[in-house]
Amino acid sequence: MIYIIDDDREFAECIAKMILHATKGVEIRIFSNAIEAINAMDEGLPELVFLDVLLDGPDGFTFLNEMLSYEDTEKIPIVIMSSLNFRGKNLTNYGVVETLNKAEMTPEDIKRIVKKYASKN
Repeated sequence: MIYIIDDDREFAECIAKMILHATKGVEIRIFSNAIEAINAMDEGLPELVFLDVLLDGPDGFTFLNEMLSYEDTEKIPIVIMSSLNFRGKNLTNYGVVETLNKAEMTPEDIKRIVKKYASKN
């Protein structure tokens, strides 16, 4: 299962389509805020999370801190998608494996990341 957490529903649906184009048989869940995503983890943990950090309500860093609070979630790879510039920033302590600039990311980036971090591929 792959989570997409972004308060821009259209953007999240585009990412979901890119993921589905890159792989078959993966379940995707879209959340508009961090709280919904955290609560959904009671139903099953994702194998990969695409996260926008500028969210309505608690931001993406709140989500990252929550993920680090539990042994079963701290190792889940997180990909930050943001209009903020994270180049040169080391966010591995938060579980972030990659950062993507929303204005520059491509379908090839999504495909590469899904193939690298989602276990069913």
